[in-house]
Amino acid sequence: MKACFVYILASKRNGTLYIGVTNDLVRRVIEHKSGSIGGFTTRYAVSILVYYEVYDNMYDAILRGKRLKRWKRQWKIQLIEGHNPKWQDLFSDDRAIMSLPKD
Repeated sequence: MKACFVYILASKRNGTLYIGVTNDLVRRVIEHKSGSIGGFTTRYAVSILVYYEVYDNMYDAILRGKRLKRWKRQWKIQLIEGHNPKWQDLFSDDRAIMSLPKD
């Protein structure tokens, strides 16, 4: 079974936020960082992976992503800071990427 992810990208600390869902977090973050997919994240330079959650199936990940998108901004910031208080880019942190589940 392949893992699915809900993730939050930021432009900077307390900056613009983007919530997405994917079944390949590494590939998707690379796409955001390279600007190859265009759209919102490219327009607003949103490419810092500040938070992610892992799910066993896409249905649950999509539900969680939709719920997070309806949250107030302050709740999202509190969620990020509860797990990543310095807003470090988890993608460039080898420990975070190496700990991602493999399918």
